[in-house]
Amino acid sequence: MKLFLVVVGLSVAVAAPQYEPIITDYHNVIGIPEAARIKAAEAALDFDGARIVGGSTSNLGQHPHMGGLVISLTSGATSVCGSSLISNNRIATAAHCWRTPVSQANRFTVVLGSIRLFSGGTRINTNSVTMHGSYNMNTLVNDVAIATISWVNFNNNIRAIALASGSNQYVGVTATAAGFGRTGDSASGDITNNQPLRHVNLPVISNAECARVFGSTTVIASTLCVSGANGRSICTGDSGGPLTINNNGLLVIGITSFGPQGCQRGLPAGFARVTSFQSWFRARM
Repeated sequence: MKLFLVVVGLSVAVAAPQYEPIITDYHNVIGIPEAARIKAAEAALDFDGARIVGGSTSNLGQHPHMGGLVISLTSGATSVCGSSLISNNRIATAAHCWRTPVSQANRFTVVLGSIRLFSGGTRINTNSVTMHGSYNMNTLVNDVAIATISWVNFNNNIRAIALASGSNQYVGVTATAAGFGRTGDSASGDITNNQPLRHVNLPVISNAECARVFGSTTVIASTLCVSGANGRSICTGDSGGPLTINNNGLLVIGITSFGPQGCQRGLPAGFARVTSFQSWFRARM
């Protein structure tokens, strides 16, 4: 009988699912190298006006709610993320853009009204950042933060976006992700075709489908996931940026949180589900 129990135990251990790992050391693994790459890409380009995988370049004013983040870390390094302008003086982003298990930011430079990250637009410094009280740095659960910035006036290139509310799960809806990150897994050295701000349309999938890839510890009710099929997805450097839909007006339904290690593998990507945090944001606006 003892032997039988041991064999059963071993068979269960072998059969345990192997979930796609998430990156929790965002700044060292992704943000700092991305900051250097984007800065070099912008320096190499000479264009006016107007990273995302399989998407399109964005024109100036196409995503007026988009805020780039140039992040100063306590280590002295520079990292990058994205954010959404949700009022004249508040932005929403991912908590891991401010703090990870091994890195701490001490300042965000919020870049509004620009398709470049390191030049142009309206640039506002802030260290007034509040992370969700239940943010888990190891699982990226409750991966949301809000930052206060100095008052900014709206124009054609800078405008707040509304927060989604209600119980809609959005499964099957096509949403738009925007960001300054890489255009592909092999794009780290490509500075000739890297216009900074890009966007891509992605279908929202069920949490059950997403949890089969990342596990139910990371994918919970307050997570929203999109398909990565056909080589279209978010990519490294897009963290904190918006996932939006147009439902009688533009709404942000997700905040970029995590993705697979390899953007073009066809796997889902995860966002903080804005409807789950709408009241949390509202209480801090």
